[in-house]
Amino acid sequence: MNAPNKSGWKPTMPAGTDGKFGGPATTTGNKALMLEEALIFEIGTTETTGVDLPDVDDSAPSRLGKFARTDEIGLPGLSEPQTVRHYTRLSRQNYGIDLGFFPLGSCTMKHNPRLNEKVARMPGFADVHPLQPVDTVRGALGVINELAHWLIKLTGMHGVAMSPKAGAHGELCGILCIRAALEARGNAREVVLVPESAHGTNPATAAFAGYRVENIPATEGGRVDLEALKARLGPDVAAVMITNPNTCGLFEPDMRAISDAVHEAGGFVYCDGANFNAIVGRVRPGDLGVDAMHINLHKTFSTPHGGGGPGSGPVVLSEALSPFGPLPYTARTADGVVHLVEEESAEEFAKEHFGGPLQHFGRMTAFHGQMGMYTRALTYMLSHGADGLKQVAEDAVLNANYILRAMEDVLHAPYADSGPCMHEALFGDAGFEGGLSTLDLAKGLIDEGFHPMTVYFPLVVHGAMLVEPTETESKAAIDQFITAFRSVAERAKAGDESLKAAPYYAPRSRLDETMAARKPHLGFIDPE
Repeated sequence: MNAPNKSGWKPTMPAGTDGKFGGPATTTGNKALMLEEALIFEIGTTETTGVDLPDVDDSAPSRLGKFARTDEIGLPGLSEPQTVRHYTRLSRQNYGIDLGFFPLGSCTMKHNPRLNEKVARMPGFADVHPLQPVDTVRGALGVINELAHWLIKLTGMHGVAMSPKAGAHGELCGILCIRAALEARGNAREVVLVPESAHGTNPATAAFAGYRVENIPATEGGRVDLEALKARLGPDVAAVMITNPNTCGLFEPDMRAISDAVHEAGGFVYCDGANFNAIVGRVRPGDLGVDAMHINLHKTFSTPHGGGGPGSGPVVLSEALSPFGPLPYTARTADGVVHLVEEESAEEFAKEHFGGPLQHFGRMTAFHGQMGMYTRALTYMLSHGADGLKQVAEDAVLNANYILRAMEDVLHAPYADSGPCMHEALFGDAGFEGGLSTLDLAKGLIDEGFHPMTVYFPLVVHGAMLVEPTETESKAAIDQFITAFRSVAERAKAGDESLKAAPYYAPRSRLDETMAARKPHLGFIDPE
């Protein structure tokens, strides 16, 4: 990171007339170890290949039938060293949690302990296959069952669906459980209420499930307007989807009153658990009247995050919704053996545990879920213990409030007087001069060596900047970030025009993000 160290030393980077690095231009375009990487089509050609294969006998029968390729594939041929170097050089231009601090808000990105990774790579877990006979995976099922037990205990809920693959997938699972429970009553209902301070996936999930979504306004203090919610409740409301702590970084003190009002109206309470990291070990959502809540294992329990890789979003369920959870799930019998409850054994299990038939809505996935995420999360829990998980929440909240108080004099902090924030601090762009925007500040942070925070969300704050330090960052790392953040914020308030062209020192300068989103070039275009 380019934040100043204690001695005040900084690398000398004289800027040229174009604002880029000073000094003579290089023949290659490289800047020492900052390598300018060509496109893969510019390295190899479609006329060459990096492998040596025997000629194909055209008379040999093909097993592809109508799926046989008739055109050239059109990819360039590279040797193994060329391929390895290309992707390694590209990887060096990535920013990751192992390189520096991610101040993302509502997207908890924290250190993934290497112990978790070691356990996930143990052969009995890493090599498990979903089609193995159940008797050969009792240990893996035991891990799933133990993790489920921890999740139920930490949330104060009755049951848990482990199979959803991500937070949004878990949201859908919870809403489908609610739908199944209402249909069992003969009253499906048609409306889901979503507060302004909820995550953006909440209304999308409800709409995808076929519900009509209506918004509930926030108070000036950034919390759900309880009276407006009560006024809208009625026989057509299936559920309220609420984020607590909410996206303004605030805890909802009326949560119990909200749940009571929704239940009295015959609806259910869905809680977005993405921000559970702020309250784990401190507050049990079940005690607040929550009926369903997904848990992002990557956010609260340190499994890897993002990149389109394997995820996990277990959904904890109240006693009223547990019979409607999806298959499969695990169950431990009196002899201590953990079983995988599938279709053929579900009814018997339901009679024993629920006193009636199981009314599940089906499956969320073909198999159970992501074994690597389960082992990592359980390792994290066992490493910390109940007292350690409580400290996780306390440290995350402490770090966020430290940033809030360090920045409130230079940035607009709309809810600084609403009491302590939870896991994240929220700022706005009020006071920026010279037409500068939140985006300009975010790009300026890149030059300082920091990945920007979440910007322009939540929508209730103009030019929002949502900062979440998590508990894994040291005070020294947070102080470095605050130094850089204050510096760029002061430039924005002073109308520093140079921010409009930031970043200057990144591998690529600023892109036209609108065009990149609406008219992306996804194929190679030969300039000739």
